[in-house]
Amino acid sequence: MKVNYFLKLFLLLLITGCSSAPSKWENINEEGAFLVYRRQSLIGEESYSITSNEDSIIVKSLQGENERGRITGVQAELHLKMDLTPTYYQNRRLTDKDTIINLKVETKVDSIFVWEANQKPSIIKNTDYFPIHSDIPAAMEMMLYHYYFEKGNMKNIPTLPRGEISINFIQNDTLEIKGKKVPLERYVVEGINWGGRTIWLDESKNLVALVKANTQIRELIKKGYEEAKPFFVQGNVEEQMAALSKYTKDLKGEQAKIKALVGGDIVDGLSDIAQKDMTLIIENGRITKIGKRAEVEIPVNAKVIDVSGKTLMPGLWDMHAHSNQVQWAPAYLAGGITTIRDNGNEVEFATAFRDAIAKNGALGPDILLAGMTDGEGIQGNGVVRATNAQEASEVVQMYFENGYEQIKIYSSVATDVTEALSKEAHKRGMTTTGHVPKSIGNARLAIEAGMDQLSHRSLILTVLFPDKNQSNLGRYYIEENEITQAQIDNAIDFLLKHKTVLDPTIALDVVRTLPRGSITENVEPEAFRIAYELFEGKRFRSGLPPQISKKAKADYTKAMGILGQFYKAGVPIIAGTDNIVPVYGLYLEIETYQKLGGLTPLEAIKTATIIPAKAMGLDAETGTLEIGKEADIAILEKNPLVDITNLRTVSAVITNGNYYKSSSLWSAADFIPREDK
Repeated sequence: MKVNYFLKLFLLLLITGCSSAPSKWENINEEGAFLVYRRQSLIGEESYSITSNEDSIIVKSLQGENERGRITGVQAELHLKMDLTPTYYQNRRLTDKDTIINLKVETKVDSIFVWEANQKPSIIKNTDYFPIHSDIPAAMEMMLYHYYFEKGNMKNIPTLPRGEISINFIQNDTLEIKGKKVPLERYVVEGINWGGRTIWLDESKNLVALVKANTQIRELIKKGYEEAKPFFVQGNVEEQMAALSKYTKDLKGEQAKIKALVGGDIVDGLSDIAQKDMTLIIENGRITKIGKRAEVEIPVNAKVIDVSGKTLMPGLWDMHAHSNQVQWAPAYLAGGITTIRDNGNEVEFATAFRDAIAKNGALGPDILLAGMTDGEGIQGNGVVRATNAQEASEVVQMYFENGYEQIKIYSSVATDVTEALSKEAHKRGMTTTGHVPKSIGNARLAIEAGMDQLSHRSLILTVLFPDKNQSNLGRYYIEENEITQAQIDNAIDFLLKHKTVLDPTIALDVVRTLPRGSITENVEPEAFRIAYELFEGKRFRSGLPPQISKKAKADYTKAMGILGQFYKAGVPIIAGTDNIVPVYGLYLEIETYQKLGGLTPLEAIKTATIIPAKAMGLDAETGTLEIGKEADIAILEKNPLVDITNLRTVSAVITNGNYYKSSSLWSAADFIPREDK
C-alpha cells in the first residue's frame, strides 16, 4: 500500500512538473487601437482585436485613413498557433488605389501558398516564416515581435513573400504619460520598410509606437501614448543619424585633399562635344585645373585616380526629392546625384540629415530644403499649416530660421495665404515652389500670387488656359483639347516674363499610366534593382485599364511636346522624380525630355545640372565642370552625349571632395549594383 502511494505521488509530481504553465494567449480577448500619422498629421486609426480558441490565435485589424482627401481602408487577419507560428494571413485593401499591398499567405500541409496582387501566385516548401509587407498593420507587426521573443530572439526572421527581418535592441527609454513614468524598450527593425524603422515596446513586449519611412514618414502610436509623439519623432531621428554615421564610417574612408582624375573624357555641361583624354585636379573639394593629360602637371601629394575610357560630367540634381530616410544618401550618390532639393519632409529629420552632411561631413548629396506648407482641412498635407497672413509669416520665419531655401505651397492653401507666404518668403530672400492651390486653380493665377516655381505638368499646363480652372478642364485635358501655337506662344511669353521655373515630374506620368498587368520594367528597365522592401509601392503597380492607359499616354506625350517648346524658348525646366522609382526615376525623367520633348542630350542633361543650379542661385558654385567650381562629378562608363541612357552607367562619384565607387554605395543602400545582372 505504501509503495503504491509513493508511486502515485511520484507520477503526479512527474506529470505536474512536465506540464507547462498556461500560455498568456489562452482565452485572450483583447482590443486596442493605433493612431496613424503622416508627416505628424493625424490621418487615420487602426482598431484591432486579439482572440484565441483551443489551438489558435486570431488577430483582426481594420485601418481607415483620410490621406489628403483620399479615403482608404485596409482589413487584415492573421492566424497563429499557440506557439505564435503563423498559419494564415490576408491583407485586403478596401479601395482600389495605385499602390498595391494586397497579400495572402497560407500554410498548407506541406507547403505555403503566397498570393500577392499583380503577381503570379507561388507555392513554396514549408518553412519557418512570418508574413510581412511594407505597410503591415501595427497589430500584426506587434505579433511579429511577440513571435521574435517566443522563438528566443532569432538573429534573422525569414519573411514572405520575400526577405528577412533583423531586430536590434538600442536602449531603454522612460516616458511620462499622463503624469506617470512608463518604461519602454527601443529597437531598430530592418527588413520591413527600406532601411530601419524605430519601434518601442512596453514591458510585456506589446508595440507602443513606431516611426517608419518607405519614401514617406509615418508614425503609428498606440492610443493613450499620443502625447509622446515628439519623443518618438526625435528618437527616430537619432536612430537615422546613427545609421548615417555607420554608412559614413564604412564607406568614406580616408580621403586625400588633392585628387587627380587622369585620362577621362569631360562633358562639362556647357558644350555638346566631349573633351578627350583630359586631367582634372581637385583641391579641397574644388576644381583647380582642367586640361589635356599631357599638359597638366599633377601635384606630388595628389591621389591619382585613373579614369581612362570613362566620361566625367557634372553631378546630377533631383529637384523633386522626398528624402525621408538616410538610405537615400548612398543610393543617390551611387547614381551620380550630388545635389537634391527635398520638396517636403518633417523638419526634425530634414534638418538633421542636411546638417550631418553639410556640417559634419557625413556621406550624402548636398540637400536644399523646401518647407511643406498647407492649408486647413482634412485634405491638408503634413503638420505645418497656414490659414491666414499671421500664420503665413510665422511659418516662413520658422523655415527661415531652420535654413530652408524655399517654401513649398501645397494644394489646400487659400489664395490670400499663397500671396502672404510668397510675400514673406521674398522678404527673407527665399523663393516659393509647389502645387497650384485648388483655391486658385490655374498656374497663371498662382504665379501672379507670387509663386516662383511650379511642380507637376498637369498643374503647370493650366497656363495654356488662362480663363479656365483646373477642376473644369478634366483629367486628360491636354489630349482632349486642341491647343494652338498661339496658346503655346502666349504661355511662353507669360512664363518668361515672370521667370517661372517648371518642375514637370513627367516620369510620374510615364510609370503611373502603365496598362493594367504591366510591370514597371516596361518603362523603367532597372526597377528590379531597388531594395525589395520598395517593390510593393514602387515596382508592383495596379496600372490602368487599356483604353484609359492609351489616352493617358497620349496626354503626357502631347504635354511633353509642349514642354519641349517651353524649354527651347528659354523657360527653365528642372528634372525631379517625386520618388516614382527611387534614383532611377531621375534617369527616366531626363530620358523622357529627350525622347518626347525633342531636347538634345546636352539640353536634357542641363535640366538636371546647370538649370537647377541657377534656379537655386548656385550656378556660380556648381552645375558645370569649370575651374573654381565645386567638384560635384559623376564618373560614367559611357558618354551620355552619344546616348542619353548612358547616364545609367555611373561607376563612381565625387562630392564635397570625397570619392566613392558606386558598387559599394548601391550595396549599402540594398540596391542591386549594376554589374550584378
